[in-house]
Amino acid sequence: MLFQKKVDRAFKKLHEESDAAKREREGKSQEERLPLERGDFLAMVISAFLVFLPAAVLVLGGIALLGYFFLMH
Repeated sequence: MLFQKKVDRAFKKLHEESDAAKREREGKSQEERLPLERGDFLAMVISAFLVFLPAAVLVLGGIALLGYFFLMH
């Protein structure tokens, strides 16, 4: 092959970077396993309601409005 040394260097660099990325992902997964503090779960539930409830109300309201127009008019 004409550029065999360059190809070998590129593969070696790619292999080294993939190992570094794997170690980085493993380090992040260990950070994600931190134990919850008191009240964290309640805060997550409340924030989920604050995020998803308005969207669900809008979607259900739109469906109800469409149903109203199809049945009443």
